[in-house]
Amino acid sequence: MLKILYFAGLREATGSGSEELVLPAGVHSVEGLLAHLRARGGAWTEALAVSKRVRAAVNQDMAAGETPVKDGDEVAFFPPVTGG
Repeated sequence: MLKILYFAGLREATGSGSEELVLPAGVHSVEGLLAHLRARGGAWTEALAVSKRVRAAVNQDMAAGETPVKDGDEVAFFPPVTGG
């Protein structure tokens, strides 16, 4: 199970601040997880679009697209610039 957190505009766009998700088969990286979430369609596709340059952290460490994800991880997604 992954814990996924959405911050700032992503939380507003998706209508969700967090969720728990069974790690989908074949998903092994942050980019793979983003692709899985985009495939939901609607607000997910738009909010997490490649052109939006969504930033990510895995277990509170900044992450790149190729960063591995595994069962039990916490993955946070947020826009490139967040207000304080």
